[in-house]
Amino acid sequence: MSILNKLFPETLFPRKLSAEAEQRLRLVQARAEEALIRTHVENALLFVDTLTTDVGYERALDIYVREMSIPEPLASVVATRALVALGETLVPHADDPESATDTPDNANGTAEAVPMPELRLDDAQARRRRA
Repeated sequence: MSILNKLFPETLFPRKLSAEAEQRLRLVQARAEEALIRTHVENALLFVDTLTTDVGYERALDIYVREMSIPEPLASVVATRALVALGETLVPHADDPESATDTPDNANGTAEAVPMPELRLDDAQARRRRA
């Protein structure tokens, strides 16, 4: 029997799964893909944070995707989600009155530049664990 399994592996002649098993398989696959994307985004943000003094965030994301050899459909999703996370960190929300920067702050009437906040994945992970 083992010789037949070697000659005719299951990948060549797959068994038909029941509809319920296929549905469970798709749900588990979706969950695994989401976990993979989440992990890539967290690592990409850490990569951006590490290289923030040397290159811009877009260049750092490009380097991350290239060095990790992430295939294109996944690379777009990872880059987009990382940019969204960076945007939420870097761009103040319009409904937050403390983050408004359109009021003049210095003597010549221009608004001072808002310093870039530190991006720490440990803080994000701690918030996610509390939730």
